[in-house]
Amino acid sequence: MAQPIDVTKFEQLKAAGDLPSPKGVALAIIRLVQQEDSSIGELARVIKTDPAFVGRLIKAANGLTGYNRRAVASVQEALMVLGVPTVRTLALGFSLLSSYRDGRCRNFDYGRYWTGCLVYALAMQAITQRTRAAAAEETFCLGLLARIGELALATLYPLEYAKVLQQTLEYRDIPLSVLEQRAFAMDHRELCSAMLADWGLPRVFHQPAFFAEQPDESGYAEGSREFVIAHSLHLSSFIAEIFVAEEAERPILVSRLFEIASRLSLDPIAVTEMCDGIVREWQGWGSLLELETAEIPPFAELASRGEAIAASLAAEARERTGGVQSVDDLRPAKAAESPQPGLGGSAALGLPVGVQPMRVLIVDDDASMRALVRKVLETVGHQVLEAGDGRVGMEMALEFQPQLMIVDWVMPEISGLELTRALRQTKIGRGIYILVMTGLEDDDRLIEAFENGVDDFMSKPINPRVLAARLRAGQRVIRLQQELDRDREEIRRFAAELAVSNRRLQEVALTDSLTGFPNRRYAIERVQQEWSVSSRTRRPLSCMVIDVDQFKSYNDAHGHDVGDAVLKQVAGAIKGALRAQDIVARTGGDEFLVICPDTGLDAALACAERVRFAVESAPLPLSGESLNMSVSIGVATRDTVMGDPDALIKRADQALYLAKNKGRNRIMTAQSLRPGPVLPPR
Repeated sequence: MAQPIDVTKFEQLKAAGDLPSPKGVALAIIRLVQQEDSSIGELARVIKTDPAFVGRLIKAANGLTGYNRRAVASVQEALMVLGVPTVRTLALGFSLLSSYRDGRCRNFDYGRYWTGCLVYALAMQAITQRTRAAAAEETFCLGLLARIGELALATLYPLEYAKVLQQTLEYRDIPLSVLEQRAFAMDHRELCSAMLADWGLPRVFHQPAFFAEQPDESGYAEGSREFVIAHSLHLSSFIAEIFVAEEAERPILVSRLFEIASRLSLDPIAVTEMCDGIVREWQGWGSLLELETAEIPPFAELASRGEAIAASLAAEARERTGGVQSVDDLRPAKAAESPQPGLGGSAALGLPVGVQPMRVLIVDDDASMRALVRKVLETVGHQVLEAGDGRVGMEMALEFQPQLMIVDWVMPEISGLELTRALRQTKIGRGIYILVMTGLEDDDRLIEAFENGVDDFMSKPINPRVLAARLRAGQRVIRLQQELDRDREEIRRFAAELAVSNRRLQEVALTDSLTGFPNRRYAIERVQQEWSVSSRTRRPLSCMVIDVDQFKSYNDAHGHDVGDAVLKQVAGAIKGALRAQDIVARTGGDEFLVICPDTGLDAALACAERVRFAVESAPLPLSGESLNMSVSIGVATRDTVMGDPDALIKRADQALYLAKNKGRNRIMTAQSLRPGPVLPPR
């Protein structure tokens, strides 16, 4: 059974500081919520400092109040409807949306990603209102963040992830997660689950998120809360795929939609009504969040068109060989990417060979002066924009991101110096080369200019030849800065490759090569982690020690090759019988340790019996005969007398000894089954 990313790996990524993270007001909200003495009033005051978040928060609350209730109109009402934990997670999600609308990963479609995440969130909310598996406002947040692992990889490794996304077009039969594992020794599912856990989402959310793409691999009991959430995520993801698909693809996808929805006992009529409602919500939210949406016809119409297409395909298949054989063949091929047309090289622009044109912004309230400077700049091939005052100049600088700005010192409202100071306080503005035009050359004023972040100055009236010389000097500085940025990017890429290599080496160091299970070293680290979680959350923790009965006899009678085959067979049976949250490791020659978080003694004993029966029921085929195997299992749960994880494992070892003495092929515990305190009182 697949396991989410190891905590140690995630902490290494987190320590690098490049993972997507909340900013601004969202960060203030999260920190305030973490304080035990914070009040609703304080939280409301912080929220009101961000008008955009206020609007989104009230809309989210009104989406849950129903049509027969008075609409929510204030932050305090929204907090009462949604609850503080949900508001915290909403702040996180909307902060990430605002801060990561674009990025450096060339093949990652940021707009499509975020509008798909919005559909995902609305679909989770709508499905949960029918299944009642969780609070709808909480699953809205879960849906909004359920694909965060993809954004994280695009942010951590922009160049490498662009190559992985390109490979998905070349190797359409290979899942994205497999290509990610090859490139980074982890995939977006693992990273998503770890990030959701780190942000404080409960286990019942972040573990199903790992299995959202393949919920049947989770091992969750049908009908359980985790089962419903995992399948709801899978259905929501598919609905999002339909929404962002090309118009011609949607009818084909809808037929598959009903099959997925049936796992949640949702009939086609209910699904079509639900999806039509999601379309309306999507378009309303899209306008609020400035995300691109589309007009989608009623889902009943899409379903009807899909049936007609399927019938036509079936008729063609009967009449002739070749041609369209499956629904997938109807999907239009993605257009191959072609390089954008270039500018013909710097020499064609009148620039010296090897010198690239720059993006330049002129900020001056004198139109004739802007025209003069613009002419000089365009003569040598630079790309030029103009702003008539400092306020517009600030907005254009942050949007256009010029490499060089030519700014007049004296302007109405915002002077050139004030504009420079404001820009130097932003991440984008710190990298811009700023040249100030002034009619005064007083030493004190020039010193003031340089101290406020100006890179160079030029006296009025402007001499075109002097301006061209100043531009060349500025361009040398910009070129050096670009070379430095490239060096930093090269170092960052090397560090990223080294981190991937280190993770692969760590996996080898923590993995048993025969069974593929984690080894003893991993088991000791992980039981320490789960012990700490149990101490913090006051939740139960159990473990099993499993020993293969009479293992030495297999080696003596049949040789070590057969002994290895026995261990592989037993490992496969154990893995198939465990639950999604259980962690299994091979700790010795024929000994296994299973860690069972959030599990009391009764549940652990029931799980151990499933493991024992699975091994007993899976004989090893050997030269025309079957080799029967069995295991003895000792089970223990954390109690008040245990001071550390070693005591828990020792108690399970004692129980294993009892099982061996009782005749093997059985489970035992050395503890009472009577209920009692799991942990000492606070």
